[in-house]
Amino acid sequence: MTLIRRQAAPGERGTAKRRRASAVRAGALAVMLLALTGCTNDTFTRLGFPNPVTEQGKVTLSLWQGSWIAGLLVGCVVWGLILWAVIFHRKRGDKLPPQVRYNMPIEILYTIVPFVLIAVLFYYTAKDENTIDSLSAKPAVTVNVVGFQWSWEFNYPQYDVTTDGYMWNPALSQSQNQELLPLLEIPVGEVVRFNLTSPDVIHAFWVPEFLFKRDVIPGHPNHFQITATQTGTFTGHCSELCGLYHSRMLFTLKIVTVPQFEAWIAHEKTIQNTSFGSTQ
Repeated sequence: MTLIRRQAAPGERGTAKRRRASAVRAGALAVMLLALTGCTNDTFTRLGFPNPVTEQGKVTLSLWQGSWIAGLLVGCVVWGLILWAVIFHRKRGDKLPPQVRYNMPIEILYTIVPFVLIAVLFYYTAKDENTIDSLSAKPAVTVNVVGFQWSWEFNYPQYDVTTDGYMWNPALSQSQNQELLPLLEIPVGEVVRFNLTSPDVIHAFWVPEFLFKRDVIPGHPNHFQITATQTGTFTGHCSELCGLYHSRMLFTLKIVTVPQFEAWIAHEKTIQNTSFGSTQ
Protein backbone atom coordinates (compact mmCIF):
# COMPACT_ATOMS: atom_id res chain seq x y z
CA MET A 1 0.00 0.00 0.00
CA THR A 2 1.45 3.31 -1.07
CA LEU A 3 0.87 6.45 0.99
CA ILE A 4 0.47 9.63 -1.00
CA ARG A 5 1.48 12.78 0.84
CA ARG A 6 -0.92 15.60 0.30
CA GLN A 7 0.70 18.72 -1.15
CA ALA A 8 -0.40 22.08 0.21
CA ALA A 9 -2.39 24.14 -2.23
CA PRO A 10 -0.90 27.44 -3.42
CA GLY A 11 -3.51 29.36 -1.42
CA GLU A 12 -2.65 27.50 1.78
CA ARG A 13 1.07 28.14 1.29
CA GLY A 14 0.35 31.86 0.85
CA THR A 15 -1.75 31.92 4.04
CA ALA A 16 1.04 30.24 6.03
CA LYS A 17 3.59 32.77 4.76
CA ARG A 18 1.33 35.65 5.71
CA ARG A 19 0.90 34.22 9.21
CA ARG A 20 4.65 33.89 9.66
CA ALA A 21 5.19 37.43 8.39
CA SER A 22 2.53 38.75 10.79
CA ALA A 23 4.17 36.95 13.71
CA VAL A 24 7.57 38.41 12.83
CA ARG A 25 6.13 41.93 12.54
CA ALA A 26 4.31 41.60 15.88
CA GLY A 27 7.53 40.46 17.59
CA ALA A 28 9.53 43.32 16.09
CA LEU A 29 6.87 45.83 17.17
CA ALA A 30 6.92 44.49 20.74
CA VAL A 31 10.71 44.82 20.90
CA MET A 32 10.56 48.40 19.57
CA LEU A 33 7.89 49.38 22.11
CA LEU A 34 9.95 47.95 24.97
CA ALA A 35 13.04 49.79 23.76
CA LEU A 36 11.18 53.09 23.42
CA THR A 37 9.62 52.69 26.86
CA GLY A 38 13.03 52.05 28.37
CA CYS A 39 14.46 55.17 26.74
CA THR A 40 11.66 57.47 27.91
CA ASN A 41 10.99 56.05 31.38
CA ASP A 42 13.88 55.69 33.81
CA THR A 43 11.67 53.74 36.24
CA PHE A 44 11.22 51.06 33.60
CA THR A 45 14.96 50.59 33.18
CA ARG A 46 15.30 50.24 36.98
CA LEU A 47 12.64 47.50 36.84
CA GLY A 48 10.72 48.84 39.84
CA PHE A 49 13.69 49.76 42.03
CA PRO A 50 14.01 53.29 43.50
CA ASN A 51 16.73 55.56 42.17
CA PRO A 52 19.85 54.58 44.18
CA VAL A 53 21.57 57.33 46.17
CA THR A 54 24.71 55.37 47.12
CA GLU A 55 27.57 53.67 45.33
CA GLN A 56 26.53 50.36 46.89
CA GLY A 57 22.96 50.90 45.67
CA LYS A 58 24.23 51.19 42.11
CA VAL A 59 25.91 47.80 42.47
CA THR A 60 22.64 46.29 43.69
CA LEU A 61 20.74 47.87 40.80
CA SER A 62 23.18 46.54 38.20
CA LEU A 63 22.86 43.02 39.65
CA TRP A 64 19.07 43.33 39.57
CA GLN A 65 19.09 44.52 35.96
CA GLY A 66 21.55 41.83 34.89
CA SER A 67 19.42 39.11 36.46
CA TRP A 68 16.38 40.39 34.60
CA ILE A 69 18.27 40.52 31.31
CA ALA A 70 19.48 36.94 31.77
CA GLY A 71 15.97 35.79 32.66
CA LEU A 72 14.45 37.59 29.66
CA LEU A 73 17.03 36.07 27.28
CA VAL A 74 16.23 32.58 28.56
CA GLY A 75 12.52 33.37 28.26
CA CYS A 76 12.93 34.62 24.70
CA VAL A 77 14.74 31.42 23.70
CA VAL A 78 11.98 29.29 25.26
CA TRP A 79 9.19 31.36 23.73
CA GLY A 80 10.97 31.30 20.38
CA LEU A 81 11.21 27.50 20.42
CA ILE A 82 7.54 27.23 21.38
CA LEU A 83 6.48 29.56 18.55
CA TRP A 84 8.77 27.75 16.11
CA ALA A 85 7.13 24.44 16.99
CA VAL A 86 3.63 25.94 16.77
CA ILE A 87 4.21 27.62 13.40
CA PHE A 88 6.48 25.21 11.54
CA HIS A 89 5.68 21.87 13.13
CA ARG A 90 1.94 22.01 13.64
CA LYS A 91 -0.16 19.03 12.73
CA ARG A 92 -0.78 18.73 8.97
CA GLY A 93 -2.34 15.29 8.83
CA ASP A 94 -2.82 12.02 10.67
CA LYS A 95 0.68 10.75 10.02
CA LEU A 96 2.92 10.65 13.09
CA PRO A 97 6.26 12.46 12.88
CA PRO A 98 9.46 10.39 13.08
CA GLN A 99 9.83 8.92 16.58
CA VAL A 100 13.22 8.92 18.33
CA ARG A 101 14.23 7.66 21.77
CA TYR A 102 16.87 10.25 22.56
CA ASN A 103 19.06 12.95 21.10
CA MET A 104 22.41 12.98 22.88
CA PRO A 105 23.64 16.44 21.73
CA ILE A 106 20.39 18.11 22.78
CA GLU A 107 20.34 16.31 26.14
CA ILE A 108 23.91 17.38 26.83
CA LEU A 109 23.01 20.95 25.82
CA TYR A 110 20.02 21.32 28.12
CA THR A 111 22.00 19.77 30.99
CA ILE A 112 25.08 21.97 30.65
CA VAL A 113 23.42 25.31 29.81
CA PRO A 114 21.46 25.58 33.13
CA PHE A 115 24.65 24.86 35.09
CA VAL A 116 26.48 27.58 33.16
CA LEU A 117 23.67 30.07 33.85
CA ILE A 118 23.64 29.23 37.56
CA ALA A 119 27.43 29.53 37.78
CA VAL A 120 27.43 32.96 36.10
CA LEU A 121 24.62 34.28 38.33
CA PHE A 122 26.34 32.88 41.44
CA TYR A 123 29.64 34.53 40.50
CA TYR A 124 28.15 38.01 40.03
CA THR A 125 25.97 37.68 43.12
CA ALA A 126 28.92 36.67 45.32
CA LYS A 127 31.16 39.39 43.82
CA ASP A 128 28.59 42.14 44.36
CA GLU A 129 27.71 40.89 47.83
CA ASN A 130 31.37 41.10 48.85
CA THR A 131 31.54 44.64 47.44
CA ILE A 132 28.45 45.73 49.38
CA ASP A 133 29.59 44.08 52.63
CA SER A 134 33.16 45.40 52.52
CA LEU A 135 34.18 47.71 55.37
CA SER A 136 36.87 50.40 55.31
CA ALA A 137 39.45 50.46 58.08
CA LYS A 138 39.04 54.22 58.53
CA PRO A 139 35.60 55.50 57.49
CA ALA A 140 35.10 59.26 57.35
CA VAL A 141 32.03 59.10 59.62
CA THR A 142 30.85 56.41 62.04
CA VAL A 143 27.25 56.22 63.23
CA ASN A 144 26.13 53.91 66.04
CA VAL A 145 22.50 53.05 65.39
CA VAL A 146 20.23 51.79 68.17
CA GLY A 147 16.82 50.47 67.14
CA PHE A 148 14.33 50.08 69.99
CA GLN A 149 10.58 49.83 70.46
CA TRP A 150 9.64 52.03 68.68
CA SER A 151 12.15 54.58 67.51
CA TRP A 152 15.81 55.12 66.66
CA GLU A 153 18.88 56.68 68.23
CA PHE A 154 21.90 57.81 66.21
CA ASN A 155 25.22 58.43 67.92
CA TYR A 156 28.29 59.97 66.25
CA PRO A 157 31.15 58.83 68.52
CA GLN A 158 33.75 60.92 66.68
CA TYR A 159 31.87 64.10 67.55
CA ASP A 160 30.09 63.06 70.78
CA VAL A 161 26.72 63.89 69.22
CA THR A 162 23.51 61.89 69.65
CA THR A 163 20.13 62.38 67.99
CA ASP A 164 16.87 60.64 68.80
CA GLY A 165 13.18 61.41 68.47
CA TYR A 166 9.61 60.30 68.96
CA MET A 167 7.25 57.95 67.20
CA TRP A 168 4.96 59.14 64.41
CA ASN A 169 1.92 60.80 66.01
CA PRO A 170 -1.27 60.62 63.87
CA ALA A 171 -2.66 63.63 65.73
CA LEU A 172 0.06 65.86 64.27
CA SER A 173 0.60 67.07 60.72
CA GLN A 174 3.18 65.46 58.47
CA SER A 175 5.57 68.40 58.81
CA GLN A 176 5.27 68.35 62.60
CA ASN A 177 5.94 64.62 62.65
CA GLN A 178 8.99 65.04 60.43
CA GLU A 179 10.41 67.50 62.95
CA LEU A 180 9.92 65.03 65.80
CA LEU A 181 11.37 62.00 64.01
CA PRO A 182 14.97 61.08 64.83
CA LEU A 183 17.36 62.69 62.37
CA LEU A 184 20.22 60.89 60.66
CA GLU A 185 22.45 63.33 58.78
CA ILE A 186 25.42 62.19 56.69
CA PRO A 187 27.79 63.86 54.20
CA VAL A 188 27.71 63.15 50.48
CA GLY A 189 30.76 61.56 48.87
CA GLU A 190 32.22 60.28 52.17
CA VAL A 191 32.43 56.73 53.51
CA VAL A 192 29.90 56.36 56.34
CA ARG A 193 29.91 53.26 58.54
CA PHE A 194 26.85 52.14 60.52
CA ASN A 195 27.05 49.94 63.63
CA LEU A 196 23.62 48.46 64.39
CA THR A 197 22.45 47.24 67.82
CA SER A 198 19.13 46.64 69.58
CA PRO A 199 18.28 46.33 73.30
CA ASP A 200 14.92 44.57 72.91
CA VAL A 201 13.68 42.77 69.75
CA ILE A 202 14.80 42.33 66.14
CA HIS A 203 14.42 45.44 64.00
CA ALA A 204 15.71 46.18 60.48
CA PHE A 205 17.39 49.36 59.26
CA TRP A 206 16.03 50.25 55.83
CA VAL A 207 16.23 53.27 53.56
CA PRO A 208 14.53 52.35 50.25
CA GLU A 209 16.89 54.55 48.23
CA PHE A 210 19.87 52.58 49.61
CA LEU A 211 18.48 49.45 47.89
CA PHE A 212 19.68 47.69 51.03
CA LYS A 213 18.53 46.78 54.51
CA ARG A 214 20.16 45.02 57.44
CA ASP A 215 18.71 43.41 60.58
CA VAL A 216 19.27 45.02 63.98
CA ILE A 217 19.54 42.02 66.31
CA PRO A 218 19.86 42.04 70.13
CA GLY A 219 23.25 40.70 71.21
CA HIS A 220 24.51 40.50 67.62
CA PRO A 221 25.90 43.83 66.33
CA ASN A 222 25.69 44.30 62.57
CA HIS A 223 27.72 46.63 60.37
CA PHE A 224 27.66 48.10 56.89
CA GLN A 225 28.90 51.18 55.09
CA ILE A 226 27.73 53.39 52.25
CA THR A 227 29.03 56.26 50.15
CA ALA A 228 26.23 58.66 49.24
CA THR A 229 26.23 60.00 45.69
CA GLN A 230 23.60 62.76 45.92
CA THR A 231 22.03 65.06 48.46
CA GLY A 232 18.42 64.98 49.56
CA THR A 233 15.96 64.13 52.32
CA PHE A 234 14.57 60.60 52.62
CA THR A 235 12.51 58.54 55.05
CA GLY A 236 13.96 55.49 56.78
CA HIS A 237 11.94 52.57 58.10
CA CYS A 238 12.07 49.49 60.27
CA SER A 239 11.29 46.62 57.88
CA GLU A 240 11.05 43.87 60.52
CA LEU A 241 7.73 43.45 62.33
CA CYS A 242 8.78 44.47 65.84
CA GLY A 243 5.57 45.08 67.75
CA LEU A 244 2.46 47.21 68.05
CA TYR A 245 3.86 50.48 66.65
CA HIS A 246 6.22 48.98 64.09
CA SER A 247 4.71 51.04 61.24
CA ARG A 248 5.52 54.29 63.08
CA MET A 249 9.19 53.44 63.61
CA LEU A 250 10.45 55.98 61.09
CA PHE A 251 13.40 58.34 60.86
CA THR A 252 14.52 61.18 58.62
CA LEU A 253 17.70 60.81 56.58
CA LYS A 254 19.41 63.94 55.26
CA ILE A 255 22.33 63.66 52.86
CA VAL A 256 24.11 67.01 52.75
CA THR A 257 27.38 68.49 51.57
CA VAL A 258 30.46 68.15 53.77
CA PRO A 259 30.39 71.84 54.91
CA GLN A 260 26.68 71.51 55.75
CA PHE A 261 27.37 68.34 57.72
CA GLU A 262 30.19 69.99 59.67
CA ALA A 263 27.97 73.00 60.44
CA TRP A 264 25.17 70.67 61.62
CA ILE A 265 27.55 68.74 63.88
CA ALA A 266 28.79 72.00 65.41
CA HIS A 267 25.20 73.15 65.94
CA GLU A 268 24.19 69.87 67.60
CA LYS A 269 27.22 69.93 69.88
CA THR A 270 26.37 73.46 70.98
CA ILE A 271 22.76 72.48 71.73
CA GLN A 272 23.73 69.34 73.63
CA ASN A 273 26.46 71.10 75.61
CA THR A 274 23.99 73.85 76.52
CA SER A 275 21.35 71.32 77.56
CA PHE A 276 23.90 69.35 79.61
CA GLY A 277 25.14 72.53 81.30
CA SER A 278 21.62 73.61 82.22
CA THR A 279 21.00 70.32 84.06
CA GLN A 280 24.04 70.74 86.30
